[in-house]
Amino acid sequence: MHGDRGLTVGGPPNAQSPPSAADVRAQLDILLASPAFDVPARARRFLSYVVEETLAGRGDRIKAYAVGMEVFGRDKNFDAQNDPAVRIEAGRIRRALTHYYLAAGLSDPIIIDIPKGAYVPHFAWRTEPVTDGPAATGPPPETPAASLPPMPRKRIMWLGAGLAALATVVLLVMVFLIPSRDAPVPTAQAPMPGGPTLVVMPFADLGGSPETKIYAQGLTEEVLSQLARFKELSVLGRETSRSIPPDADAARIRRDLGVRYVLEGSVRTAEHQLRVTGRLLDAETGAVLWSQAYDEDLRVRGFFAIQDDVAQKVATAIGQPYGIIARSDERRTQAGAPEDLEAYACTLRFYGYRAALGPASHAAIRTCLERAVDRYPSYATAWAMLSMLYLDEDRFGFNPRLGSPTATQRSIEAARLANRLDPENVRGLQALMGALFFTEQPVEALRVGERAVALNPNDTELLADFGARVGQAGDHRRGMALMEQALVRNPGHSGYYNGVLAQLAYLERDYERAQLLMRQVSLEKFPLYHFVSAIIYAQLGMKSEAAEARDRFLQARPAIFEQWDREMAKRNFRPEDATLLAEGARKAGFPVADTTAAETALRTAAPQR
Repeated sequence: MHGDRGLTVGGPPNAQSPPSAADVRAQLDILLASPAFDVPARARRFLSYVVEETLAGRGDRIKAYAVGMEVFGRDKNFDAQNDPAVRIEAGRIRRALTHYYLAAGLSDPIIIDIPKGAYVPHFAWRTEPVTDGPAATGPPPETPAASLPPMPRKRIMWLGAGLAALATVVLLVMVFLIPSRDAPVPTAQAPMPGGPTLVVMPFADLGGSPETKIYAQGLTEEVLSQLARFKELSVLGRETSRSIPPDADAARIRRDLGVRYVLEGSVRTAEHQLRVTGRLLDAETGAVLWSQAYDEDLRVRGFFAIQDDVAQKVATAIGQPYGIIARSDERRTQAGAPEDLEAYACTLRFYGYRAALGPASHAAIRTCLERAVDRYPSYATAWAMLSMLYLDEDRFGFNPRLGSPTATQRSIEAARLANRLDPENVRGLQALMGALFFTEQPVEALRVGERAVALNPNDTELLADFGARVGQAGDHRRGMALMEQALVRNPGHSGYYNGVLAQLAYLERDYERAQLLMRQVSLEKFPLYHFVSAIIYAQLGMKSEAAEARDRFLQARPAIFEQWDREMAKRNFRPEDATLLAEGARKAGFPVADTTAAETALRTAAPQR
């Protein structure tokens, strides 16, 4: 048969036999099904087209003009010579193939490549097959497998394809166990949308002592490890970093590796002083987006403590959801992102929504993310963000959808799906923490939160959310400590952080500090904090200020007081905390009932103490 051409009976293909058409198509299917082959849909069509044309014997017809017409849908006036679209897409495919075969495809039997200078693909076995001949001399390898007959390459290939198919079936079965009208579950694998890619250059040794080289290598490794925890970033591996020539500029790195950002660093020592510098470059323009120097005294702290601290600061500044890369990417997408970045742009807009919390942006981002998961059903981060938006329908009353499943049910379903797709995705764990917490499962919620913070303690979006939940559940001081850590690491998001801190200071009955904190909050951006302002002012006897804040809040959320007990319960406030909130609310003039469920619970429990 054609698929067996060049195969010996029970053995691998001979050295002169190229892969058959069936072999190549099987490898192409494995490649296109792998999330590690990270290219947009048009690039996948491009690769499929040139492979099929070559297998059909029409390789001589594969020109830029033909690709533009057949793949890109251009008309007959397409000017392939002056329009670089085909060349750019081909470069993207070449880089993605290189990355795939260096990692996920390391054991694939067939390599598909598109050599530079043309668009005709090349197909080859990963290594030269062994021909029939005399046995090699020398002792056999010291492994039990040495006595086993070699498995034919084609069998390996189909075994790999079978395992991939089995994994897909298992995922689909798991996903279909949780049906939802509003949170559609994935029915097929799809490529992930393109997020920002980053390469960390080896930190340069600028001299000063024999140990400086070791310091530079250690910092490079630690920064790589810290940045790799941010799931929204694609960080190239250390082997790739080490392969870059020291004199390579950002433009060359972008051309060769396809990365969008380059992090450079250097280490210098002088007596007991250590200086570490870092800077982030936009590889497309060469612009310096961020630069920072860190000075340390090796007599005060050991190098390992300094290394961990500096690496954490660098990773937090660059990789966190409100960091340098996120802000840079947001500006890019606002300026007009390509269609294949639409799903990723949704995630950037999500952070803008979280920074202000308003119903208008909530509706737009929810719609955008629902389209994103429809196009990319395995995009765990998008499912996690969608879970948080569904939860906000319930806890803030933003754009609620009536009927079943409820907002909290959709939130739980989307968060659990995000966790099944990527169990170590911090955003997925954050979403699950929130969904569990607001469905009155605080113990499990905080357990999930602890795990998420352990996975990435540099993520201030997560750290602040976890701190707020810890504080609401009753551990005010730990909650405040976590919020203060987030504030130090991300002062640009101080409005939200200070608002939560003010609420926790109120629950600690430190009304003066609560007032000072609330004065640092932009209430135009966070109108929900008018309630916190009102009860703080009321406790301090500032009646006019309390009345103004009360009226502003009632304009936004008048119905919340009709379900006061329910609102307190789903936020897991202790009875004594809910009672203190009710006391302040009555003093501010809010329509809270004379006796609440929390106050009744306290009175019932009092004789037993």
